[in-house]
Amino acid sequence: MYSTEIILEQRTRALSEINLSGFGQRHQGKVRDFYSLPDSRRLLVTTDRQSAFDRILGQIPFKGQVLNQLSQFWFEESSDILPNHMLSVPDPNVMLAREAQMFPVEIVVRGYMTGVTDTSIWTMYQKGLRQMYGYNFKEGMHKNQPLATPIITPTTHAELGGHDKPLSRTEIIESGLVAKEIYSQIEEKALALFARGQELCGKGGLILVDTKYEFGLIDGQVAITDEVHTPDSSRFWIADTYESRFGQGQEPENFDKELLRLWMRSKGFGGDGVPPALDDDIIARLSQRYIGCYERITGREFESDLTQPVAERIKANLERLAFR
Repeated sequence: MYSTEIILEQRTRALSEINLSGFGQRHQGKVRDFYSLPDSRRLLVTTDRQSAFDRILGQIPFKGQVLNQLSQFWFEESSDILPNHMLSVPDPNVMLAREAQMFPVEIVVRGYMTGVTDTSIWTMYQKGLRQMYGYNFKEGMHKNQPLATPIITPTTHAELGGHDKPLSRTEIIESGLVAKEIYSQIEEKALALFARGQELCGKGGLILVDTKYEFGLIDGQVAITDEVHTPDSSRFWIADTYESRFGQGQEPENFDKELLRLWMRSKGFGGDGVPPALDDDIIARLSQRYIGCYERITGREFESDLTQPVAERIKANLERLAFR
């Protein structure tokens, strides 16, 4: 784990974006820059951009490397469940992947009654809703309690700056967003991925609370893409203290990006208006949180190059590999 001093020193080397020559036109998402290559391949560069409430807020040192290498870990650990888009990892922040025909929905799997965003089941439950995402919820439920079984709560796939909207299984199928037989496969694979995630996270002392998946078709097969079980796409709690804190009506010890959401809420920001600027303290704590997730889940020590800007390292690695 890197110290606060080292993390703050690395701010000038963090990756906000990257422009690569010889790889075609750059496209930009919330966190990733990508390039479409010949032979149905895609070069994905995971930057250090930090987003929350669908806003880009700045850069967090080492974040991009954590997301990329953690996704690599999960792609390898779930390859027996379904195919994925990963071909190789030519740089700690870069993944060479296969192009996929993406489905226009995000698949969110939830194991607990919790959340702070507008599409979370706890936020909606607090507003009095008892029918959500095609499920009926009983009266008297409490925040952070486990659900009887994990459920799938799909949303629309918002563009940068937009907001996701809740969907149900029926809406997805009847609207033709995804064919019924394909969506059934997605549901099966999503629940299997979540079960694998809960199993492996548990070994690192974490509870996988909920997560977001993005699926597509590769060679006619349902495949997982983007990222899997990262602090950006998932919610984690510390397992050892969950029961006692829940029994006392306290919030679980979160170990994910929720740290940032709660910090922003404390500053009076809930998604609208001008977001607060990230200060040194939250930047360092977030970086350490991302690194801590990687180390707990993988059981490996996080290591990074502290001597050169991330963009320079990426360009050198891609030039050296010359896989185009």
